[in-house]
Amino acid sequence: MKGPEPQSDPNEGTPDFATQIVAQQARFLNLLIPRVGDRAAAEDILQSAYLKAVEHQAEIRSEESTVAWFYRILRNAITDNFRREAARSRAYDGLAIETPTSYEPELKSNVCACIGDVIQDLKPEYRDAIQQVDLDGMTVQAFAQEHSTTANNASVRLHRARKDVVRRLTAVCGTCAKHRCLDCPCRHSRL
Repeated sequence: MKGPEPQSDPNEGTPDFATQIVAQQARFLNLLIPRVGDRAAAEDILQSAYLKAVEHQAEIRSEESTVAWFYRILRNAITDNFRREAARSRAYDGLAIETPTSYEPELKSNVCACIGDVIQDLKPEYRDAIQQVDLDGMTVQAFAQEHSTTANNASVRLHRARKDVVRRLTAVCGTCAKHRCLDCPCRHSRL
């Protein structure tokens, strides 16, 4: 009795598909970098495309060039990247609209006075964001307009500034800063 016949590989005799696409890495990056504007982002997209290629290698038609097939994957990856960036931008714009313009008055009276010292040590753009938006009550949109930037950029700057303030307050005041200084045992006078 004869066993099942071994199936032949359609790519037999041709270089491994992974070898073919990895050998073209510099060309792929040269395609990606100008389109996404950042080498690190281009490398991330290329790595994702490599993973997708490995997952879908069975889809390569024998008459099709592996490199041409991979270029299609890259074009789709670029499109997906732009869609993700657009969605992220819309989310940040929405966050800028939803972000409170300032601390609520009842919370402001409980904020540790150390914040005045802490914000003086921030990067100037972070200090301005905290001072103008959180302490003076300016809207994120107005702040963005005053600083000739987008609401998205201003929202991100404010978010990073707040994280930096919390980190610095935690170093100065301890754990009360992690709880937004609402019941601060700090001996400094209140704002």
